[in-house]
Amino acid sequence: MSGYLFVNARIVTLQTSSDDSILPRRGGDLRDLRTIARGFVRVQDGRITQVGPGSPTHPVDGENVIDARGRVLMPGFVDCHTHACWAGDRLDEWEMKLAGRSYLDILAAGGGIMETVRNVRATPTQTLTDDLMRRLREMAAYGTTTAEVKSGYGLESETELRMLEAITQAARHSPIRVAATFLGAHAIDPQRADCVDRMIVETLPAVAKKYPSITTDAYCETGAWSVADCSRYFRRAKELGCGVRVHTDQFHSLGMIAAALKLGATSVDHLEAATDADLDLVARSTAIAVGLPATAFCLGTPCIQARKLIDAGGAIALATNANPGSAPVRAIPIVLSFAVREMKMTPAEAITAVTWNAACVLGLSRECGSIAVGKSADLVLWPFDDERALGYELSGALPEIVMARGTILTPRTIDVR
Repeated sequence: MSGYLFVNARIVTLQTSSDDSILPRRGGDLRDLRTIARGFVRVQDGRITQVGPGSPTHPVDGENVIDARGRVLMPGFVDCHTHACWAGDRLDEWEMKLAGRSYLDILAAGGGIMETVRNVRATPTQTLTDDLMRRLREMAAYGTTTAEVKSGYGLESETELRMLEAITQAARHSPIRVAATFLGAHAIDPQRADCVDRMIVETLPAVAKKYPSITTDAYCETGAWSVADCSRYFRRAKELGCGVRVHTDQFHSLGMIAAALKLGATSVDHLEAATDADLDLVARSTAIAVGLPATAFCLGTPCIQARKLIDAGGAIALATNANPGSAPVRAIPIVLSFAVREMKMTPAEAITAVTWNAACVLGLSRECGSIAVGKSADLVLWPFDDERALGYELSGALPEIVMARGTILTPRTIDVR
């Protein structure tokens, strides 16, 4: 067979106004989905070769024709913030939260992130890879075709490098695209008094040498990394040629947003506790805010004030934050639904935030995040004819077809002939 042809589809293209644009959508442009009411998409050799309204005029011999019957065809989701490489579980911690213990209290007592750190340090690399592969397949079942995966449960050189090796191995064999991020500055190890200095002086250069230009990340919060230490870490990362992202203002506004923007951060993630002034700074910057509403739901905390950010002209993406503690979530559709309900985003804004803008966070907007000629064939066919159903339904139907890089992963009931 020479390829695939989707016909009779409602196509949510997310195409940009110019072929070479790689910038995120901002403000009112987030609502511009660039839909084709009834059209076709042709795929050959893993790439999109034609997109248009109506029917194709030139059939290809041996082509698999998929009749969408008016259903929605969208770009695959891009999950731009996950911690999907981990070991063990945090079920005991979950019960503590149900009993009234706060996330920061558990972290201060040596639980939380540190519980997972201990589990990861004790787990063989191959097991980390295998567990990550399983989670990536689960993500794909909900329509995700690209996922970012962070390290960060090592907090010292040997385990951080093993985590990145596990992520790299998974990326080679995963049915979906994987982007690795180095999150060395995830927590403060209470057993290592010099953990911050060693991370900056020893681990960061070792990672940058093995994985040139890898994006770095840090968690700036009370009980975790300070603004001063994050800034020092990021300055060294930039000297080594690495990009910068940051978890900040999840529980407290500490001043990291302004510091990160001065350092040229690609994204500022969480922002649940961000002030109006800081949200305005983000909106006027080139950075993309990343909202994580499933985490706010799981922890019972407020969400980022997305409406204020968007109305001020800002760019926003959404992600699962998949992790074993504060976000046991793999499904982007649930995140999208929370964003509509709790963050006051429109369905169109939320769809843009989990496709095009999320791809921009990862520097992959030339490759994925929209349906356009020349791009990777990352396509999802949904069992409904109105894309707003993704925001309306809290736990709706699974996709009919998920295609990642031209390969169908989950054929279900749709006609293929």
